[in-house]
Amino acid sequence: MKATRQLHELGQSLWLDNITRSLLDDGTLARYVAEDSITGLTSNPSIFDAAIGNGDAYDAGIHAKTLAGLNGEALFTELALEDLRRAADLFRPVFDATAQVDGWVSMEVSPLLAADTAGSIAAARHIHHQGQRDNLFVKIPGTPEGVPAIEEAIFLGIPINVTLLFSCAQYQASAEAYLRGIERRIAAGLDPRGSSVASLFVSRWDVAANKQLPDELHNKLGIAVGQQTYRAYRELLASKRWQKLAAAGARPQRLLWASTGTKDPSAPDTLYVSALAAPDTINTMPEKTLHAFADHGQLHGVLSDDGGDADAVLAQIAKAGVDIDALALKLQQDGAKAFVTSWNQLLQRIADKASALAEKSKGPALP
Repeated sequence: MKATRQLHELGQSLWLDNITRSLLDDGTLARYVAEDSITGLTSNPSIFDAAIGNGDAYDAGIHAKTLAGLNGEALFTELALEDLRRAADLFRPVFDATAQVDGWVSMEVSPLLAADTAGSIAAARHIHHQGQRDNLFVKIPGTPEGVPAIEEAIFLGIPINVTLLFSCAQYQASAEAYLRGIERRIAAGLDPRGSSVASLFVSRWDVAANKQLPDELHNKLGIAVGQQTYRAYRELLASKRWQKLAAAGARPQRLLWASTGTKDPSAPDTLYVSALAAPDTINTMPEKTLHAFADHGQLHGVLSDDGGDADAVLAQIAKAGVDIDALALKLQQDGAKAFVTSWNQLLQRIADKASALAEKSKGPALP
């Protein structure tokens, strides 16, 4: 059995951390579904920046929308949602077969709103309405300002993918926001079946910390944080508070492993996928990592509910001089800044393309 299928049988959903128009047009995404057990996908500004910049697949759409009077964020949002609606339709059979647990796609609010609670809520409502697909998550970062936006969006019935989580504490804050949103829905007499995932970024820990650590601790921090967070996830699902909500019909907010591509060329290219195999979770993989795991990936057991050796590893890393709490905050802040950079670059790229296409459509100047 293919390694990707083994993960699927274990109870872990495999999502693609990418979307491009060509993936949809040439049948590659459909092939990943059929051959590699892919049951959803995620997107972000960096992914769309690369997709739009690498080729001309979006040129006709950019030109048509420019002629229709769209520009900037409005043009990009509709361009992205065209792709995501098609992907959502591809995953709709999975969505229906799993009672809406799986088969999701994700669209991020503007990264400029990471510190704007009210703006994030308004953007989430807009994307949810404009997306017109039941299996579309709106991504809101789990920043201090994002957490109340997540709670409000869940109360409003908007499916939320909480992004840019780096630590167990950040995960727990987003999980609390989800619980509060569901509890408010129940108190208001609304359907408690909200939908959410919480995305913990893994590999960036090791990119940041390896240079401070001895060789024997390289590429261990991200996995240890994942183990610690998985323990908290399991404890929450076993709690009386959650059991009460589940009895009322609520769905759990599933834990998602993000940033699972190996960045260290000396480490196995399937490192984080093998290490984070666990039921009732999601692993969203870049294409390169998906291909590697499908080709030669191996499972070495599943994550332990008690966190395994996470505490011991984290203690060693702290003793080696890494301030884990401070690094978690820095990683979240740096991640938000990186998405802003990609966002600005993306909008500039679209504007440049729109101008060039408009000039091209005029044809050669008359003599």
